[in-house]
Amino acid sequence: MVDAPHVPVLLRPLIAALQPIQGVWLDGTFGAGGYTRALLDAGADKVFAVDRDPSTFEMAKAWAGQYGDRLQMREGRFSQLDQLAGEPLDGVVLDLGVSSMQIDQPERGFSFQKDGPLDMRMGTTGPSAADIVNEADEAHLARILFLYGEERQSRRIARAIVAARPVTTTLQLAEIIARCLPRQKPGQSNPATRSFQALRIAVNEEYDELYEGLAAAERALKPGGLLGVVTFHSVEDRMVKRFMQLRAGATGNANRFAPEVEGPPPAFELVGRKAAGPDDEELAANPRARSARLRVARRTTAPAGRADPAALGMPILDKGEKRR
Repeated sequence: MVDAPHVPVLLRPLIAALQPIQGVWLDGTFGAGGYTRALLDAGADKVFAVDRDPSTFEMAKAWAGQYGDRLQMREGRFSQLDQLAGEPLDGVVLDLGVSSMQIDQPERGFSFQKDGPLDMRMGTTGPSAADIVNEADEAHLARILFLYGEERQSRRIARAIVAARPVTTTLQLAEIIARCLPRQKPGQSNPATRSFQALRIAVNEEYDELYEGLAAAERALKPGGLLGVVTFHSVEDRMVKRFMQLRAGATGNANRFAPEVEGPPPAFELVGRKAAGPDDEELAANPRARSARLRVARRTTAPAGRADPAALGMPILDKGEKRR
């Protein structure tokens, strides 16, 4: 058996929260296969492994054969997980964000610490980060940096990027950003962190994917089926938290004196009231897990519906901004 090239985050609490694991499951963010293998080893009859990056399936060939037909690999986006599975599911797991193995490959263009082409695509199609950086107008670029990266100096950085075009490599972009911000102090994150995050989210349409993926999981799960989601930053966690709360029937009455309005029957029930984070043992073994949060919900018998993206706190570019 070949070891996975990275450490699955919150694997132990995830598997513990999803017990008993049986029937048909879907891992919507296959990556190096850590969650998929754990689900199969824990008793799942079959796991659909979904990823938009075809290279993940090439790497899995070294060990996938031991599971036979129990492992079904599907190239695609997890926003379409119900279609990719094609049958009702007993569980869905999502591990959001970019994987460590992608960050560690300079040619993928995710890292500001290693030089490589300015790509950032999790798959192989669609506009790259270079396309956005070199083609978006200054106002649109600043909006992406502010909305998706919460970068306060977004306008200054966008202006500097436009002036330096063409920008083609990760280190070139990181240097442009660094010149716009105060010098990094010991213990602080790299000045390029927020801007690189924003561009990655824009390139891969990550918030749209998350919104659609949660809705697809609601459609695909059988009554009693479990949804487990691991997030890595506050916006993702807010979206998942509010989705689960709202679809579990928490309507949030703004006026406590007004009569309660009966909403649709809840599509989920929460499994635990708080998100689970890494313990000291996991943090010692994998410092990248420090911001990870796990939330779990169980599907009810109610018909699938849809949550309002604004109610989830989903950052949304103004109408017409997404593609220019």
